[in-house]
Amino acid sequence: MKITSSILMCLLAATAGFYAAQPTLNAVEDKSAIDRTREDFELMRLFAEAYEQIDLGYVNDVDRRDLVEAAIQGMATHLDPYSSYIAPRNVRQFDRYIDQEFGGIGIHVNGGSGKLEVISTLPGSPAFRAGLKSGDEIVEVDGKSTKGLTQAALTERLTGPSGRPVELGIVRAGSTTTEQVTVVREVIQIPTVLGYRRNADHTWNYMLDEANTFGYLRITHFTKNTPEELQRTMEALVEAGVKGIVLDLRSNPGGLLTAAIEISDMFLESGMIVSVKGRTVPERTWQAKQGLTFPNMPIAVLVNRDSASASEVLGAALQDNKRAIIVGERTFGKGSVQTVLRLESGKSLLKLTTASYFRPNGVNIHRTADMKPEDDWGVKPSEGHEHHMSKEQWQSWLTARDAIDYERPEPDVAFEDPHLTDAAAWLTKEIATTETVE
Repeated sequence: MKITSSILMCLLAATAGFYAAQPTLNAVEDKSAIDRTREDFELMRLFAEAYEQIDLGYVNDVDRRDLVEAAIQGMATHLDPYSSYIAPRNVRQFDRYIDQEFGGIGIHVNGGSGKLEVISTLPGSPAFRAGLKSGDEIVEVDGKSTKGLTQAALTERLTGPSGRPVELGIVRAGSTTTEQVTVVREVIQIPTVLGYRRNADHTWNYMLDEANTFGYLRITHFTKNTPEELQRTMEALVEAGVKGIVLDLRSNPGGLLTAAIEISDMFLESGMIVSVKGRTVPERTWQAKQGLTFPNMPIAVLVNRDSASASEVLGAALQDNKRAIIVGERTFGKGSVQTVLRLESGKSLLKLTTASYFRPNGVNIHRTADMKPEDDWGVKPSEGHEHHMSKEQWQSWLTARDAIDYERPEPDVAFEDPHLTDAAAWLTKEIATTETVE
């Protein structure tokens, strides 16, 4: 039997099985279902013929699974930039990103200079306790040279089961001698709620202004652990007598919708947070619940052109419920919901756009390709609080932020952050007004 015929029989059986599983249809709908099955059969035959011609006639041998995976990826990416196929070899990495925890040693590594150098270690991590420092070069892992390894390949060598040791060959800054350091892997949870500056012990300081007691929390992205991190940090700030909050969501690409909803609920006593609906997804609305809210205080939310998805949900919820002002630039406009569907019993994944986010005022956050700047999408800064960064300002902001995140030397020229300056001025005014009224 030809390959095409075999594939067609399998595909037709699957198609017929799908329609057989649907509820009983009336005569008109039966005809439509039959037409749909016939159309699907012709399309599957086209796919099978192309598959066969490539498999049999391409100049080089091809991996047939690679062909199928490429076809699935092509279908997904044709839909929109956010739908994608995740092959079995990448599922572990995807799950690790979502969970933000893995068995490792807790270091940031830079491979851009041709050397695999430690940028920083996470406070309290195995690498931190083992004495690894910024500037250390990793030249060996378990006795094998790291020469020629990419940063990603090194990460794969360093990650592994919790409790299992890894032997590192380290060359300290200014030295030529290789020092052997044993580090025992642990489950590393990467923090997603960062502060304004580092303390002497490398932990985060979440106070922006000690005199005026402004708190500062930067959320890098939204994971399952983010709400717990933020709640723990906010509780400490409230206990310290904080009177206002800067919530920095700049360049936050999003993440889990549930995390954005939980955090919104921490700052809202009542009101709608977000609604979701799609072609095959029933509309669902989330409302704030009473009793779980932090004390009422002024909040300034910082956003920019790369704030997207879940960060837009949080910003819109606080803005529409008049709980915070928005400072900075208009957000990206990514208001689509991706559902992760597990294929092959979980061996591979399909990340598929299935619905859209709607902010409390009813506007769809998502910006489609045909939309213009004057159309309503994303989250706009509050009136009088829009500050567009130039290319030079943007680069200076990134440099200053990375110097704090990775504990690098401060830039020679201090960066004046227009977003943060405006937020601090507004908080000062709001707090002064509140104290005068009281």
